[in-house]
Parts: sequence; C-alpha cells; structure tokens
Amino acid sequence: MKHLNKLLVAVMMVMGLSTHAQDSNNPWAISFGANAVDTKTSAGGGNGWLDRHFSQPFAVKENWNILPSVSYLSVSKYVGDNFSFGVSGSVNKIDKYVRFAPTAVGHDSRGYVVNNPGDLMYYGIDGRVSYSFMNLIKSKVIDPSLSVGGGYTFFGDSSFGTLNPGAGLTLWFTETVGLSLNTAYKKSFGDREDVSGAPDAPSHFQHSAGIIFKFGGKDTDGDGIYDKDDACPEVAGLKQFNGCPDTDGDGIVDASDECPEVAGLAAFNGCPDTDGDGVADKDDACPEVAGLKALKGCPDADKDGIADKDDKCPTVAGPKENAGCPWPDTDGDGVVDKDDKCPTVKGTVANKGCPEVTKEAIDKLNAYGRTVLFDSGKSTFKPETLPVLVAIKEILKEYPTSKFMIEGHTDSDGSNELNQTLSENRAAAVTNNLIENGIKPDRLNSTGYGETKPIDTNKTAKGKANNRRVEVSLIKE
Repeated sequence: MKHLNKLLVAVMMVMGLSTHAQDSNNPWAISFGANAVDTKTSAGGGNGWLDRHFSQPFAVKENWNILPSVSYLSVSKYVGDNFSFGVSGSVNKIDKYVRFAPTAVGHDSRGYVVNNPGDLMYYGIDGRVSYSFMNLIKSKVIDPSLSVGGGYTFFGDSSFGTLNPGAGLTLWFTETVGLSLNTAYKKSFGDREDVSGAPDAPSHFQHSAGIIFKFGGKDTDGDGIYDKDDACPEVAGLKQFNGCPDTDGDGIVDASDECPEVAGLAAFNGCPDTDGDGVADKDDACPEVAGLKALKGCPDADKDGIADKDDKCPTVAGPKENAGCPWPDTDGDGVVDKDDKCPTVKGTVANKGCPEVTKEAIDKLNAYGRTVLFDSGKSTFKPETLPVLVAIKEILKEYPTSKFMIEGHTDSDGSNELNQTLSENRAAAVTNNLIENGIKPDRLNSTGYGETKPIDTNKTAKGKANNRRVEVSLIKE
C-alpha cells in the first residue's frame, strides 16, 4: 500500500506544482525563507473532526517547529489564465510533537501533551498548482491564491506521501519582488505512529514565509517593456507608445509622425505650425503669417471671409461675389443696388428698395379714376380722358413693385346684367391702356362691380354721374 501511495504522489508532482503569482511578463518565480511544521492536526482527541484537526492553529510557541534559518526553496512557472506550476523543497527539525494523551504527565487542559521525539530531521519535496485571484480583485499589490498538490515527506526514519491543499497570500513590494506567505494541510498516506508510539507518518500543517522574486521576462532593447508587449522590440522606446520611439520628443510615435525629426503638433501628425495659426505649414498658403483655417492659414483683415491676398477691398468687408468689396447702395435706402428694384429712388427694405404706396397716392389715383369718361353705354374712352390715363400711369410707375386692382362701377340705368358686363369691360379697357403704355401686365388686375357699389344716389343725374367711375386699389401680398 505504501508503494502505491508513493507512486500516486510522484504522479501528482509531475503533473505540476508550487506557485506564486507570476504573470506572462515574468513567468518564472523563485522564493525562499523559513517554514514551520505543526503536527497538532494528527494528534486526535477534540470534539468532532474540525476541532480535532484545526483547533489551536496559531499555537506557535507551543506546537510549531521552526528552524531558525532559510529552510525552504520554491521554483515555479506561470502557465496562463492565472495558473502557476512548480516545485519546492523544505527542511526542518521536529522537536515538538503533539499527542493526545489525557493521562500523560504534562498534558494541557484539553488532554494534549507536547514532547520531543528526538530532534527528528524533516525534509519535504512538494509540488502545487495554484490559482491567483489578484487579477480578479484588480489589485497590483495584494495577491491571494488557492493551491492543491502533493509531495513526499521524510520524517526522521519514516517517509510518506501527502496530498496538499493550501492557500497563500503574496504582498508585492515592486513588480518583481514581494513577501510570500503560504500554508498547506499535508494529508499523510501512512500511519501516524509505529507500534512503539514513535512518529511514523503524521498528517501536519506546514507554513512558510519568505521573499519571492519574479523573473524571465525578455526585453531586447532594454526600454523596460517586455518584448511580448513591445511594438518595437528591437528599438528602445517609450511605455506610452508600447515601446516605440519618439525621436523628436513631440509625443507622437515615429511610425505615425509625418515629421519625425522635427517636433510638431499631434493635430498635424507631428508636423510644425510656424505661425501658430492652427494650420500645418505643409497645408498653409501663408505659412509665415497667422491666418484662419477656413482660408488655408491666410489672414482676413476685414473679416469678410475672403483672404486678404484675394480681396480687392481688404480693409472693408464685402461679399465674395463682389471680390470682397461692398455692394453699392446708390439711393442710400439700405437696399443694395443689386437687390434694389428702385436703385435710384429711396424706398423701404420691405418693398425691395422701392417706396411704399401711400394713402395719398391711392386717393390721387381714385380722384383721377372718377374723371375717366367713356362713350355712353360703351367701354371706349372719350378723347378728354386720355391725359387722365397718362397721369394714372405716371403714378403707377413711381411704385414699380406694387400691384393694383382696377375696378369698374356703373349707375343703375339698364339691367343688372348689362351694367355688370359694362363695368368689367370698362375696367379692362383702363387696364389694357396702362399696359400698352408701359405698366407690366403682372402688376395689374381688373374687375367689375356693375351697379352694386354706388357712392351716391341713382335718383339724380349728378348722383348717377358720381356712380359711373373707375377706382384703383392696392393689392397687398
């Protein structure tokens, strides 16, 4: 059975063991320090399994065997996904052996007695596989771990295999140096005592504390960045650029710097901006004079959006369509000539530079309209009316953007139908005359109201004469 147990332990050791928190940068670790062996867990007694095996874990002075020197050495390798494997060796001297002997001389209140079995030499060869929780807790200093493994122990004249579940805590002082604390419960594959009562193969706890060093990372160019993380492993560089150089020191890696030998700005991929106007020299049409980005680095003194070198009026703002010069406003009405429908006559902005039609002008048009005379029962003009039509035309020409309605009205003589037709024809006659004499057709409309809108009585000749009239009204848009 003992040989079978030893074979099992050997297989477990080959599968992998020991560990501390290495990483892929420094996959190897070596640690050394002191160890302590506590045989209390195999003494028996106690109230139940937990009390028997795990009571009095920190009875250091009473139960722990400590050799006052470097007494363990461990070598391990990181293999990925927070797992490490390795092997360790330890040496100790057993001068405190705990037994449950409630009738023996010197036992304590719980029935345990500690004696010296003869300064037995202790040697352990162990292996573990460990899982580090440092990345999980997102810490760079505190590194807790759990482990499982096996080993072979030489205890005086006895030797036996063990199964070793354990836990550890490493406190990293630097990236590669730390304090390693470990404990393992070494479950024995053998008998605790031989027939004479001497220790044979006791299960026990082994604790260790020591210094750990990580190593093995390769840094070919010596820039402090490991080759596996170095984007430029053959050329020394900077950490912020994953190991690549920045020759001109402008904060832009050479590989991305369009001007790697001359310090420049990140905004221009490492190239300079001599005049400091925010336009790289290579794109600046005026590289020696500060200007505007929108104008390829050239200035615009009058701020009209046209570079001074292209502005015919560089000190006076003007539109691009007029080469940087302002548009003229001949009549000074606030509407520039190009938009002014009446460029030589002062008007209003609302009326496109033309004067607004006043009430007085409408009254004057209607005064003339009442003097327009037609042949009786017809829409032809009497000769004396022609000057009146000319006067109306001249008033309309003063308002070239305004539109007007020409209205025809009659007295009540004759039928309604006849008077309606007559009023429409007379209004159309006035409209046609004005168009023939230079008024644009789109400015005039005509309509007739017959006898429906009298302004005087139709019972007298004078009243009827007043009702026979032409009226002009402004069409508001």
